[in-house]
Amino acid sequence: MKTPYFKSFFLGMAVFAAFSCNEKSTEVESTKRKEVTAKEILGNPDYQAICYEGYRERSRDIQPTVEQLKEDLRILSAMGIKIVRTYNVQLAHAGTLLKAIREMMDEDPEFEMYVMLGAWIDCKNAWTEMEPDHNVESEQNEAEIQRAVALVNQYPDIVKILAVGNEAMVRWATSYFVQPSVILKWVNYLQDMKAERKLPKDLWITSSDDFSSWGGADSSYHTEDLANLARAVDYISIHTYPYHNTHYNPNFWRVPVEESKLTELEKVNAAMLRARDFAKSQYDSVANYMKSIGVDKPIHIGETGWASVSDGFYGVEGSRAADEYKEGLYYKHMREWTDQAGISMFYFEAFNEQWKDSENPIGSENHFGLFGLKGEAKYALWDLVDQGIFKNLTRDGNPIVKTYNGDKESLLKEVMAPPAK
Repeated sequence: MKTPYFKSFFLGMAVFAAFSCNEKSTEVESTKRKEVTAKEILGNPDYQAICYEGYRERSRDIQPTVEQLKEDLRILSAMGIKIVRTYNVQLAHAGTLLKAIREMMDEDPEFEMYVMLGAWIDCKNAWTEMEPDHNVESEQNEAEIQRAVALVNQYPDIVKILAVGNEAMVRWATSYFVQPSVILKWVNYLQDMKAERKLPKDLWITSSDDFSSWGGADSSYHTEDLANLARAVDYISIHTYPYHNTHYNPNFWRVPVEESKLTELEKVNAAMLRARDFAKSQYDSVANYMKSIGVDKPIHIGETGWASVSDGFYGVEGSRAADEYKEGLYYKHMREWTDQAGISMFYFEAFNEQWKDSENPIGSENHFGLFGLKGEAKYALWDLVDQGIFKNLTRDGNPIVKTYNGDKESLLKEVMAPPAK
């Protein structure tokens, strides 16, 4: 028979053990990562998005390493980016990026980064000397889809969105575009895999394409296949580029007569607000088309951006659109609008890449990054440098510093107002 002392002792021990177990349980729970879905993060301003590829060299034959990608991810995470978009799984980049994110998440339970994984889609004879057949798809597409499926299933807690094709339906992509029926076929295939539990049930599937391909412009795009595609995807991902339209559709861009007496900088500031409104109008045109066919789904911006350098259509002899000041204003205006409207904007792009126009260093395609190749923060990010968020971060050993040594007067000397109407 136990004495009251022993009863008290064992009762105390039991309470201590219960408390101890509960404390450990709470500790385990606190380190367990919360699962989020595409539905929860798209349109959520706490989950900023960006288009990202970490290529440093003039050829994609030289792939970035895991450590180089980790460097970039630390920089992007510091500025609030939590979703990155990739474009293909033909090359090693996407898989290497996912490996880097997995390692960083394992090292730091607080680290969050998710991926919109792209599967590239081509027509038959794309990128060859033979004439592209836009009515027949490439034999390579099936393998690309299967590679994407494998990566989604390998990293289901990281890949939240799968995009079938990139500007794959817009007709100005003359080297490779396909008909909407091809994209529809693969979207339906992937949706069936979800239904059969062969893909994560919360994975969102889309196709990321020019606003016109989603019915926002030429009515010749308004086909039954496109309408069926809009019904098949989980959300609509559109591209809008006022930057390119400063050359191809410049009426919104040129300085109107009533602004002719403004200063050069005032003309620029007014033009950049018109550029934002131009992007809004393209977004609205897609929303109106979707409404007209009875589709009520989220619409997010899969790509939009502004180059800081151009020797062609967008330079001094052209629309005068390309410089860091205008790029900075466009980024600011677009982030403010989309955050307020509950729209995800995958800004194009994180870092300059020089392989895109490898024979022309000052071609605008090489200069859409918010950062230069060596990690130089362009004007759009100068405030973040001042706030110290990039302190102790580097890109290939280079500290994150402001372009123009932070001298705004020097930067503004290169800024020109758009041409007059």
